Amino acid sequence: MSHALPQEAKPAADVARERGRGAHKGQQTRAAILDAALSLASQMGIEGLSIGALAEVTGMSKSGVFAHFGSREELQISVIREYHERFEEEVFVPAIRQPRGLPRLRALFENWVAKVATEIDSGCIYISGAVEFDDRPGPVRDALAGMVVTWHGSLVRAIRMAMAMGHLRPDTDPMQMQFEIHGLILALHHDARFLRSVGAVDRARTAFERLIQHYTLGTAVAPSGQASPSGVAAAGSAKAPLAPV
Repeated sequence: MSHALPQEAKPAADVARERGRGAHKGQQTRAAILDAALSLASQMGIEGLSIGALAEVTGMSKSGVFAHFGSREELQISVIREYHERFEEEVFVPAIRQPRGLPRLRALFENWVAKVATEIDSGCIYISGAVEFDDRPGPVRDALAGMVVTWHGSLVRAIRMAMAMGHLRPDTDPMQMQFEIHGLILALHHDARFLRSVGAVDRARTAFERLIQHYTLGTAVAPSGQASPSGVAAAGSAKAPLAPV
């Protein structure tokens, strides 16, 4: 009886390449699933996400989707993290390329407004998720709240830097100013998405400029980064002590 000779073992380099290709394909599949999940969450909410619904949308098996996330809860948290990463790329990263102080704070707000404007039909997961999970404790709520708190912290640091640069009054309360800026975004989202108000974006920008004028007493730094002259004495003309950023 003849016996087949044992196959030669593959070189370690070939095995590593195959594993690398497999891992890359797995990452691509996971990214595609997350992209579909974000789209689904914008229509049905985070609570509307499920392994089954996502399998149907992507044309995958439930076991295939499950293999990438393990549970519905992990899927929901992954979607929140993905949204946060995209939010950072679209809103935060371009803004930090602007000069420190008021120009950067303006850019943060303007980029935020632009993102809300593009989400009129889909909705902001930060805002819609807050409505879904405001009274539902658990890991999903914790993940969502953590992302929002992180973003608010970035705004507070930008405000403190504007104070340190002398662009805002030294008696500015950073937490209060951040609260008011966030309030403008919530009003914009409500009027643009729910009421379909055509002028909501312009009203948000106008309100922001009034807010800036309040905290600078007429010595606001213009969007170009140049100080706007004013006959009003500047209460914030002297630099405040450098705040941690």
